[in-house]
Amino acid sequence: MNAPFAMTTETVRLAELSQPDECARIEGFVALHGGSVFHRPQWLHAVERGTGQRALGLIAEKGGALTGWMPLTELHSPIFGRTLASSGFAVNGGALALDERVAERLIEAVEELAQRLSCSSVELRGGPARAGWDMLTERYCGFVMPLAEDDEAQLAAIPRKQRAEVRKSLSPELEVTIGREEGERAAHYAVYAESVRNLGTPVFPRSLFDAALDALDADILTVRHQGVPVSSVLSFYHGGAVMPYWGGGTYAARRLRSNDRMYYELMCHARRKGCIAFDFGRSKTGTGPYAYKKTWGFEPQPLTYAEWTVPGCEARDADPLSPQHQSRIAAWKRLPLAVANRLGPLIARGLG
Repeated sequence: MNAPFAMTTETVRLAELSQPDECARIEGFVALHGGSVFHRPQWLHAVERGTGQRALGLIAEKGGALTGWMPLTELHSPIFGRTLASSGFAVNGGALALDERVAERLIEAVEELAQRLSCSSVELRGGPARAGWDMLTERYCGFVMPLAEDDEAQLAAIPRKQRAEVRKSLSPELEVTIGREEGERAAHYAVYAESVRNLGTPVFPRSLFDAALDALDADILTVRHQGVPVSSVLSFYHGGAVMPYWGGGTYAARRLRSNDRMYYELMCHARRKGCIAFDFGRSKTGTGPYAYKKTWGFEPQPLTYAEWTVPGCEARDADPLSPQHQSRIAAWKRLPLAVANRLGPLIARGLG
């Protein structure tokens, strides 16, 4: 009698992200298994090109077929230390696997990789974790809602009080443009940089936004008043949903209600592009952005993140709500915009 065939061994290894064929395999796996835009190798490459932070990833395979994938960014900052994030500069990530056993192997492998790379910690922004990890279940919430069938129905779907604000924003004094060309990119960066400075946060390098626009299905929607950009958002389109990701407004935006106009116009634009859902992204529980998204009728859904600190190392703390950062944030708000825009990218490229 012939001996039975040996079971095919499942292996976990570093992905060869410099190889187009490897990336294509992973892209197919992400699409087939409902991964986010932040699971895509294209996202990792865009982050690497835009910030200099290294793109990595772990794949599990069996018999030549992928069974799991974990996207990673190796983040290094002289202020916040070195960490592995899944995924860097993202609100989603973690292990994408055929079953819990494969996910467990990927998580075990990322612990080993972190120690080999002298990282102090690992952050999984989604997906499963394992025993010994710190689970964050109440820090962030996501906000997703189906898009309506037409512009009027979209307006009617907004709760009454917020709908009244949107109606007031539908003024001919506000001009809306959508595109990806240099003029739109420059306008977006100017608005976004001012917006985050006003919040006390260093701005990301513009190269990150350019790299994301060049690599992914994305565009910029800008609202102008008398020719001056007052609100602008860079959005991603993935899996039938639009996600306004990097957006903000100037001091004039509140008076003009241009942010309200911006998000309503994006909903209508996304539906015309074929999207069926609006992903308002994540917000920290109990913050102003959290409350603002609820006024639009979005129901918060808790997000589960996980963190692991290498034994003997200190936990990384890059949370802007952390008490130890409050004095820095207050000082940053007072910086002249030109100074903040010059220094911000040097710091923010290490935040991830």
